[in-house]
Amino acid sequence: MEAVGYEENKFHGSIHTGAYNHGIGTQKTGSVIKSELNWHIFEIDWQEDKIMFAVDGEVYFTFAPDDLTDSAKWPFNQDFHLILNIAVGGSLGGVQGVDAASFEGDGQNMELDWVRVYSR
Repeated sequence: MEAVGYEENKFHGSIHTGAYNHGIGTQKTGSVIKSELNWHIFEIDWQEDKIMFAVDGEVYFTFAPDDLTDSAKWPFNQDFHLILNIAVGGSLGGVQGVDAASFEGDGQNMELDWVRVYSR
């Protein structure tokens, strides 16, 4: 799940693999519009053959590659770590520059009420 400062109220579900990534112009992404002023339930449902991204129970992107045996297309058949971070700049967030004033005062915050990880 990604959000970019200059795209207010827009959230993205993106897959980054060797075959599908922004560096080579093949990234797989879906987007949804939701108010960033409200709390939401973001979901990533990672199954054996697909990954679904949802907000508040509404699936807005499903990634299901055509070849599950190609690790460049589907590296998701192994354990991964969960990372939650605020990234600033880069080739997505930095496209329109970084507003230095947005780091004054309280700066940037990521507020989480809870994180749930489960296995089926």
